[in-house]
Amino acid sequence: MQLIDTHSHIFLPEFDSDRDEVIFNAKENGVEKILLPNVDDSTTERLMELVSKYPDYCLPMMGLHPTSVKENFKEELEKVENWLTKRKFYAIGEIGIDLYWDKSFKQKQEEAFRSQIELAKKYNLPIVIHARESFDEIFLIMNDVMDEKLNGVFHAFTGNGEQAKQIISWGFKIGIGGIVTFKNSGLDKVVNNIDINHMVLETDSPYLAPVPKRGKRNESAYILYIAQKIAEIKNITIEEVAMITTNNAKQLFGI
Repeated sequence: MQLIDTHSHIFLPEFDSDRDEVIFNAKENGVEKILLPNVDDSTTERLMELVSKYPDYCLPMMGLHPTSVKENFKEELEKVENWLTKRKFYAIGEIGIDLYWDKSFKQKQEEAFRSQIELAKKYNLPIVIHARESFDEIFLIMNDVMDEKLNGVFHAFTGNGEQAKQIISWGFKIGIGGIVTFKNSGLDKVVNNIDINHMVLETDSPYLAPVPKRGKRNESAYILYIAQKIAEIKNITIEEVAMITTNNAKQLFGI
């Protein structure tokens, strides 16, 4: 059984004391690849060091996270594109709009999101979208820019059934993580009505650890709990969940 963690930040300081052990645990639990979304220029070096150490296992994305969009975001985007000219990346990510923490940079977040969608089209890469309290804003932009060149995934999906239908209609995947295991999230009911062929699995480590690890630091090995929950919801085997979602991830990211 092979799984792909399509979204993990194991290059962050939370893993400085045991990063190699975390990767060993992931491999032992059937995780075949881990995709690493960048945050901003301050994390790029850490990310690339990890990719250099595990070149066929840790696969890099390049992008500017919406919560890192500040006054200097255009300089940050120049650095993003500079990296895209240097080596292979598997996606532009993570990008999007986050109105949970701070709404003061909303307009700049929207501008940065549009700019990075253009980079995705230019470099023929999928996009990994962070949408927190911002589905309406993101959908407006997506309706404006959507074409046959654009594909990707809505990461850490927490939306409703109608939003899922819209995402699927664009040919995008839905990233399912630990939230699906939370008792009162309601995401299990939404997932029940989404065809598994539209899903990829992710941990978002070190955040959003699934039950029974909720409240602890998340890691890629815990993707097993997410796969198990989807198997329960769909009334299929965990092996089927792994096979389908892994194929979806390979297709989307060109692995």
